[in-house]
Amino acid sequence: MFCTRGLLFFAFLAGLDIEFTGLRSNLSGPQQISLFDLPSEWYLKTRQSVQQFTICQIGLSVFSAIEGEANKYIAHSCNFYLFPTTFGILDSEFSFQASSVQFLNQYGFNYNKFLKNGIPYMNEEQEKKIRHDILTGNWRVRSSPDKDQIKVVIDQVTRWLELAKEGDWMTLPGITGFQAFEVQLVLRQALPNIWTVLKDEGPLVGHNMMMDLLHLHEKFFRPLPESYNQFKQNIHSLFPVLIDTKSVTKDIWKEMNFPRVSNLSEVYEVLNSDLNPTKNSGPEIVHASRCEKYVETKCPHEAAYDAFLCGSVLLKVAHLLLQKIYHIDPVPKSSFPQYLDVLAPYVNQVNLIRAGVPKINFSGPDYPSIRPPILILSVKRWPVVSEQQVYHTFQNLCKFDVRRLTRSQFLLLTNKFKDARNILKEYRDHPTLCISLYRYWRHSPNVNCLLQVCGIVTAWALLAFILGRSGP
Repeated sequence: MFCTRGLLFFAFLAGLDIEFTGLRSNLSGPQQISLFDLPSEWYLKTRQSVQQFTICQIGLSVFSAIEGEANKYIAHSCNFYLFPTTFGILDSEFSFQASSVQFLNQYGFNYNKFLKNGIPYMNEEQEKKIRHDILTGNWRVRSSPDKDQIKVVIDQVTRWLELAKEGDWMTLPGITGFQAFEVQLVLRQALPNIWTVLKDEGPLVGHNMMMDLLHLHEKFFRPLPESYNQFKQNIHSLFPVLIDTKSVTKDIWKEMNFPRVSNLSEVYEVLNSDLNPTKNSGPEIVHASRCEKYVETKCPHEAAYDAFLCGSVLLKVAHLLLQKIYHIDPVPKSSFPQYLDVLAPYVNQVNLIRAGVPKINFSGPDYPSIRPPILILSVKRWPVVSEQQVYHTFQNLCKFDVRRLTRSQFLLLTNKFKDARNILKEYRDHPTLCISLYRYWRHSPNVNCLLQVCGIVTAWALLAFILGRSGP
């Protein structure tokens, strides 16, 4: 099973988390994401941000069942710094967002490792370009330092080759990433009597949540398609089974009357507290011998730590769901297959932040919105009103997304039913701001225009009928 701060696919349990150089472009007006957005509209707006920023760190936390011990798991947690590939004509461009840099700096992110030692990566389209360049001989070493180092390497290998016998080998230290690939190509062309191999020192795998799925597609698979449905199909093909722990915890939190939480760390703390009725009977999770950093140390927003939290939350929430089914605690012979069974309703349901629907269904059509009803605001006796003015008017009472309907009418939408009820009550008799439920057939300008045209046509038809009957 493969899980992230919000995702998994089944084969083994591995929590993943990703950090980025930025989250969302500072777009304004219609380009900002909104509760009014359909999933396809949300996707097209977010696609631009994903293309602008890049991944700087992936965390992986692999959970394995301990043989012979019931419901006990061991976690191996690792961090991987990534940096886009530079090779030949391939030279990726990406942006930094100041707020994201400050945020990661606050939690001790090592930008030197990202910039100097990041693992190179590419997607399929970039790989095709490189393959074509290599096969046609249309590639070159990009930078002067690389050229200088390659000259040194060729000199070393040439001197070694003079004394080497068939079957001898030598190791070239200090050459990493795609620099090693370039060195191999040069050596194989210049010295046809040798063969080079690249020793792989570790894995490159992972992703999480909705933004992370977008980056996973863009950076490691293919550039994001313009079609939202094509994106869904591609992700479902890559990861046939996804589970978003955000969606799972949303459902169970209200039922369990847990205190309100705002992030993954707080979810983990609640599930490990006495507020969790299955705290002492749930799955036992231990850290592997070489991965003990997080035994006593909390490292929020370090990718591997958040990956560990994600996997742990999944197991503990699954145990809670299992206990609800059996109505007894401890549940006899709790096991990982049982956890998968109770998580089945959440498969491929990925949480969506600020959109017209609360989640995306990657294995079929998206579910209809369960948002509160849209409200319509009619402004009286104000000469000119902007969407920003309307937003600031209500921001102290509650938060609404605002969209202009006509010159003096605006649509208001929130994700909380109680906010919609409160504002209807608060502004019931307001002298200048009239708020009511939006009804498409009553308030839509298009419908009103159509009705007016139909009315005019009907009136003319009736007039012609009357005049025709009164004629000679």
